[in-house]
Amino acid sequence: MLEMKLMRELNHENLVRFYGACIEPPNICTITQYCAKGALTDVLADDDMRLDDMFIMSFISDIIAGCLYLHRSELKTHGNLKSSNCLVDSRWVIKLTDFGLQQFLKSDNNERQSKDLMWTAPELLRHPEARVYGTQAGDVYSFSIVIQQIFTRSPPYDTNRMLPEDIIDRVQRGVKPYFRPSISKERCPNTHIWRLMALCWDEMPDLRPDFTHIAKVFKVANGGRTMRIMDNMVSMLETHANHLEELVANRTKQLYEEKKKTDELLYRMLPAVVAERLKQGKYVQAETYDEVTIYFSDIVEFTSLCADSTPLQVVDFLNDLYTLFDGTIPNYDVYKVETIGDAYMVASGLPMRNGNRHAAEIANMALDLLTKVKTFEIRHLPGARLLLRIGIHTGPCVAGIAGLTMPRYCLFGDTVNTASRMESTGL
Repeated sequence: MLEMKLMRELNHENLVRFYGACIEPPNICTITQYCAKGALTDVLADDDMRLDDMFIMSFISDIIAGCLYLHRSELKTHGNLKSSNCLVDSRWVIKLTDFGLQQFLKSDNNERQSKDLMWTAPELLRHPEARVYGTQAGDVYSFSIVIQQIFTRSPPYDTNRMLPEDIIDRVQRGVKPYFRPSISKERCPNTHIWRLMALCWDEMPDLRPDFTHIAKVFKVANGGRTMRIMDNMVSMLETHANHLEELVANRTKQLYEEKKKTDELLYRMLPAVVAERLKQGKYVQAETYDEVTIYFSDIVEFTSLCADSTPLQVVDFLNDLYTLFDGTIPNYDVYKVETIGDAYMVASGLPMRNGNRHAAEIANMALDLLTKVKTFEIRHLPGARLLLRIGIHTGPCVAGIAGLTMPRYCLFGDTVNTASRMESTGL
């Protein structure tokens, strides 16, 4: 009851307000002020959150102010200072939590895991019984580890190569040179803060500064400026809002680029007009065209060519040939319908009508492809001459989408059949 009374009396803008506790099993818990932004650990782990000097100095100032109040209060110590116990409220103010109530939380204190002890001072690691209440010098050591985290935005001791148990063991043994976080001046450019960290994690508790001295050093490090919560809040919110605008703009740009890639891929599979209707969820109705020109071509003696080649060579050969064709047809007002094996099918006059130009477009394209084939080289058969057989016919046809999965734009009618026969019986 005395602990509860003391906790209720503690009141500071950098401490989480304590309201009470529930002691009825199984819902034994404490009830405290809610901090909307979560723990400092979460803020540091968020790569999208840019922490400039103002954020960093404001966070450190808040932690110092909270610890200074606790050390001057009847409670005397925090006892469990770490980044996950530094909560961030909706105004970006740090509030300390998880202090006091040592008797109420005694069983929890005895069951702390190794990763929870990485902020603990070496002398407290050697004497577990002293950890229950902690010491002011121990809080100073914990404070230095939190500062290291703020500047490096990484776990305590900033190493991914060691397990928490190994880190704690090296700190606890206290063998020279003492094991401490490694932080360069590039990561912590403020010389005063960099030196303060080294003082705060000194092996000898008596040589560590108290928070009164820490507050004076920090004021010098901050250029003598007094950190006002409301001023900082407005400034930080403006900075955060500007950063969010920049972040949204970058994400929007990325989304546009991805959409552009997706659309380009879709337009290669379906006509743009048809693709847009499908994207809008609309039904694509089959359409009749009074006059279009259909082109069919295939490779002469393709079966014999396949017999002298491996399957991979056939695929590479067809890919080379049709890549050449695909690079040629954009020069004409035509639409590539499909390729099936060695057959290549192109149409003009659909899906966009072009008057009576379709026959000339297909004929000119066919002559161009014949010219390109004369100089085409088969990689695995150097010197072999490739012959192309082409059939063309003009007439009416119907075009529409067939299927929902892997939909294809298909042409139907006697014009298609006639063009195919012209190809198969041609020279």
